[in-house]
Formats: sequence, structure tokens, C-alpha cells
Amino acid sequence: MSCQVFIAVSMDGFIATPEGGVEWLDDVDPVDGDMGWSDFIGGIDALVMGRGSFEKVLTFGFWPYEVPVVVMSSTLKDVPAELADRPESSTVEISDLGPNDLVAHLAERGWNNLYIDGGQLISSFMNEGLIERLTITTIPVVLGAGIPLFSNVNDLTWFDHVSAERFSNGLVSNIYTARS
Repeated sequence: MSCQVFIAVSMDGFIATPEGGVEWLDDVDPVDGDMGWSDFIGGIDALVMGRGSFEKVLTFGFWPYEVPVVVMSSTLKDVPAELADRPESSTVEISDLGPNDLVAHLAERGWNNLYIDGGQLISSFMNEGLIERLTITTIPVVLGAGIPLFSNVNDLTWFDHVSAERFSNGLVSNIYTARS
């Protein structure tokens, strides 16, 4: 099982404003291509996101994912009606399992490559030693405060740098793999 992250972060390490806003990403200058997104998502069996990320995506006014989505939440019980009848290739479901149990459950379903999204969720998966690959794209902006990419990580966790790519709009994408 491979758990991977693909995320944007400000220069000061935040993935959202203190209120959870990501509108600052709308101000990023466009670039030719998708900065590796298509290649990344093309190798993903399912997206696992936390409740906070899920609730933020619901405010977008459209559903941006074409892969199955599992929302990890102990408080949400039902998928919103507008997402309940999605095609099998992009279903949405809620799970109250913890990271290890969810990974085992999804592996039983034949899903081997998971995209993990959401700051708290990424940290939870990291604490369980489940994150194998990180693609972190740094946006050249300082937010000053916000929701950090990593919070409540229990142990020192080393990654090896695989590659870096600078895009014409000033963004820099770095790929890391978990150190064995």
C-alpha cells in the first residue's frame, strides 16, 4: 500500500489561512501544464481526506475529483445528497476507521495507491508511518498565520529528497520519499 501526498504550501509552511481559506491559491499565476497533477492522480486508486478538507471542497460549488473519495470522520455519518449518486469511478463515502484500519480495509478492496489530503489527516498518517511519498509545491507567498502542513507529528520523521522542479510562475515542487 502506498500513501502519498500532493499539496501546496506557503513559504511559511501553511496550507490554509487560520479560517481554513485557500482563496490565496487563486492568485497564483497560471503555468503551462498542470505541474504534475495529471501524472500523480492517474496513479491513484482513491483519495482519503479529512472532514475539514471535505467541508472546504463542498464550498467550491463543483466536485473536482474523478477518483473515489473516502472522508475520514467520526462525526459525519452521511454523504451529502448531491454526491450520493456519483459514478462508481468517483464515489464518495464516509469512514470512521483510523488510519491503519482504513488502509487495511481499502487494500482488501484492491486499492493500493492512496492520495492523503488535509493537514491533520496527513499528520495522523505520518504518525502511523504510512506516508511514503510527499509532493509539496511551495507557493511564493507568506501568509503569516494559518493551518500548518504538519501539526502534532509525534516523532522525528526523515524523508529523502527525490527531485525539484521550478515552474515559470515561480512555484517550486519538491518530491520526497520516506526514508527506510
